[in-house]
Amino acid sequence: MTTVSVAIPCYKSADTIGPVVDELRRVFAGRPEYDYQIILVNDYPDDGTFDAIESLCRDDGKIVGVNLSRNFGQTVAKMAALPYVKGEVLVYMDDDGQHPADQIFRLVEKVQEGYDVVYARFPHKHHSVFKRFTSWLNGKVLELNGTKPKGVAISSFYAMGPTAIAALRRYKSPFPSMGGYLAHVARRYANVDMPHRDRLAGHSNYTLRKMLSLWLTGFTNFSTVPLRFAIIIGTLFAGVGFLSAIVVVIRKLLNPHIAAGFTTSIALQLGIGGVIMLLLGLCGEYIGRIYMTVSNMPQYEVRQTVNADADAPAERSKG
Repeated sequence: MTTVSVAIPCYKSADTIGPVVDELRRVFAGRPEYDYQIILVNDYPDDGTFDAIESLCRDDGKIVGVNLSRNFGQTVAKMAALPYVKGEVLVYMDDDGQHPADQIFRLVEKVQEGYDVVYARFPHKHHSVFKRFTSWLNGKVLELNGTKPKGVAISSFYAMGPTAIAALRRYKSPFPSMGGYLAHVARRYANVDMPHRDRLAGHSNYTLRKMLSLWLTGFTNFSTVPLRFAIIIGTLFAGVGFLSAIVVVIRKLLNPHIAAGFTTSIALQLGIGGVIMLLLGLCGEYIGRIYMTVSNMPQYEVRQTVNADADAPAERSKG
């Protein structure tokens, strides 16, 4: 019998996590050749979500509840589930009911064919225009950066096999980018098309600030492409400045009465100065992340667990 672990990051989902888990249990009840484990990681301990998780854990010993000490973000919540995974296949899905639980075995069976990571692809997403655009932009940036396989649509509903699970367990960066990391350790990817549902309740918690943070993490992790891009931009501006200086000198020699272009000079200085500050900020982002990584900044902290094995390494939960 194959055991499938389903990990669900939970954020303000006291009203939705119950129906999501109930549907999962019904789906697995119809496939007796599979056993299940459900890991619910609460990433917002300041509401009643963990109370709902505790209730689910009391009703079913195969459900593990993990309560983080504060809000760390969805990616970190996914990482926090890894120490408790028992299954040969790990599936990540959302807590809002948009991912069809009855399609989960299509992902699992694709992993069993030998693929490392299998993403659900939703041809018709029930998201806002803003969410669809930012998701598309994030995917294109990661593809350009080399941290996403080309031609593979990524989503938050996906399954992975033992190789990918073992690799992620060794990943301890305080700024995790799971997709970028997996792109360096896994090579067999696949997509499975499936329908996308409406949310059971509420609305997306991804604001523009969170999307920018996610984009920046994916853009700077596992790649020096941004720094190389900075070198190219610097070289171009230096070349433009050098050519402009030559043009100014020649014009002055040919016509000594030409007044110096004050407005043009100020515009060039402001433009070049802005680019310099932008590139310095990019370098500072890299340096800051290096500093916090070598300072052993924790990936997350677990406040409490329910139905978790006593031998789950506490030190691993700290990143």
